[in-house]
Amino acid sequence: MATTHGTTSGKAGYHHGDLRNALIAAAVDLATEGGPEKVVLREAARRVGVSPTAAYRHFEGQGDLLHAVKIHGQLALVEWMERASAAVPRCEDPGDAAESRIAAMGRGYVGFALAEPGLYRAAFCNPKLPGGSDEDEEWAGLTPAGPGPEFGAFVLLTAALDALVATGRMPESNRAAAEVAAWSAVHGLSMLILDGPLKRLPLEERDAVIDRTVATITAGLTAPRSAVHGSGPDAPAGAPAE
Repeated sequence: MATTHGTTSGKAGYHHGDLRNALIAAAVDLATEGGPEKVVLREAARRVGVSPTAAYRHFEGQGDLLHAVKIHGQLALVEWMERASAAVPRCEDPGDAAESRIAAMGRGYVGFALAEPGLYRAAFCNPKLPGGSDEDEEWAGLTPAGPGPEFGAFVLLTAALDALVATGRMPESNRAAAEVAAWSAVHGLSMLILDGPLKRLPLEERDAVIDRTVATITAGLTAPRSAVHGSGPDAPAGAPAE
């Protein structure tokens, strides 16, 4: 079940003064059941047991409610990544610890997508906010203006990559755009399993693919510069030198 971050679902959870949270909880349930396209303000109001007019006092429209669900999904994703990281056995070597943590976070990311596909899709949807603005404009340059909850997984990944560099496990030359490379790999794998040809893999084969993908990402992040850029005596013509 998805984490609700203090909200409760349905009529039983609603009491005077907490209608906004009750509506968000109902909307999260809708997303969990069928993805972002199932998040309808009128249906959330019906589940809570209030009129659509009452719901519109708290949300300006469909996009406003879906934005709240998106943030909820991002927070849940962070929890999965942090929980997977916390489950890693303690390592005395800081480099080993940093490397194990980045791998565990990758598995946690994919694990959330597979366990909560509807909420995962909602976490990466693009709702139209009040006034017609596009929420994804906030992600321009992949540099959040502030550490809001919608950037939680990105901030978590950035810190883990910085730790790899700080412990000497990841060459500084590999650091540029590493967030994008790692993120693209786990997100792409998640979507291939959810909606692509990998959805038909038997469970044991799927798990092996996940482990192999995470191991490949980690190996690439921590590879010596010569291995990444092909420099050295056996490098092809035109390869950059050290």
